Amino acid sequence: MTRILQSLLAYALVLASMLAPGSAPRAIAEDTIKIAFIAPFSGAFAPQGDAFLKELRYSMDVVNKTGGALGKQFEIVTFDDKLQPAEAIIALKSATDQNIPIVIQCIGSNVAAAMIDGVAKYNARNPDNRVLYANCAALANELTNEKCDFWHFRFAANVGQRVETLIRALPKDTTTVYLINQDYLYGQSVQADMKSYLAKLRPDIKIVGDDLVPFGKVKDFSPYVGKIKVSGAKAVLTSNWGVDFNLLLKSGVETALDVNYFTLSAHLNGGPTSMGKSGADRVYAALDFHHNIPSEIGNVETDAWIKGFHDQFPDFDYTWINYRTMFEMLQAAINKAGSTDPLKVALALEGMQVTDAVGQKNTMRREDHQLIDQFYAAVFTSGVKYDSEGTGFGWKTVKTIPASELSQPTTCKMKRPAGA
Repeated sequence: MTRILQSLLAYALVLASMLAPGSAPRAIAEDTIKIAFIAPFSGAFAPQGDAFLKELRYSMDVVNKTGGALGKQFEIVTFDDKLQPAEAIIALKSATDQNIPIVIQCIGSNVAAAMIDGVAKYNARNPDNRVLYANCAALANELTNEKCDFWHFRFAANVGQRVETLIRALPKDTTTVYLINQDYLYGQSVQADMKSYLAKLRPDIKIVGDDLVPFGKVKDFSPYVGKIKVSGAKAVLTSNWGVDFNLLLKSGVETALDVNYFTLSAHLNGGPTSMGKSGADRVYAALDFHHNIPSEIGNVETDAWIKGFHDQFPDFDYTWINYRTMFEMLQAAINKAGSTDPLKVALALEGMQVTDAVGQKNTMRREDHQLIDQFYAAVFTSGVKYDSEGTGFGWKTVKTIPASELSQPTTCKMKRPAGA
């Protein structure tokens, strides 16, 4: 309890200092367009921060090679949040102190919720030095529904879109499932949507178990695996990611758990290594992208681009095609606005449509600032063009859901600033 109180106090103190008006105006002349990337670069989830940074920089290079924006190159400046909301607010203050106009944060919906609040309040008090918040992978539905905000743009499919894809990918002969998710905003959001979409799309399936596990704290998942065995489930549905997913798979392998896994994160870094041969043809993922999609659809140019990443980082997968879409949208919005002023860029982003690297139209919905794009379900298997993390196994698409079928309704009631 003491640690929680200390964390809340730190968050409140930093946020209060940020809200003080009179911050220095943004510098007029910059050699580059700086973008702050706030992520865990220390602690248990540091591998995710490092992997996301590789993909962000590789994606950024695409727009830099085409001239950047306003004739300037983009530059990423990193800040460590240790996956803690209070630390993220400290990082946000450091970014605003450096007059950085755009902040990217991708990891942790609990962190994102604090960021939305912090950015909105800071901008209200500092209209001459505002900041735009680009969220590229914090996924809880609430962030573009009841917590939606004008300054927040989510460049990734939300939980509802991901879970709908996952449920639509379940084989017809699946009759019983066990749900296991992390006990925080994102995992709770997934849990609710799993139950909702199972009832809506697959009422024939029985849920025989349902667990929320402490986020990032479980070192041994064998007790949970034991419960899954006893339940008689034929499939496990999980949104666990990072060490929580890798350790769940490890325990399943060690105890010879005979189930198929339907996941939202098996494709993220560390997952393929944890599975290895034991995951072949039994682990499925709902995902934004995998290395083999370009070759599956005959997109030679993007396949060559992916090969460049695969050759440069053989131990990582490029899994977030929306990162490239995000930079291409930011490039287009800044050029359209003729400025990096966050208000002008935000207005240019609203309703923007771009064709992504695999030839699909993506839309930034004005009502809630939620990206609407296509989504995929894939199986971990052999015989694919690119393997994952040197395992000899990789991803093969089993289902594609077009963007037109994933434009789910929103409850967002956005408050817009003056002039918007």
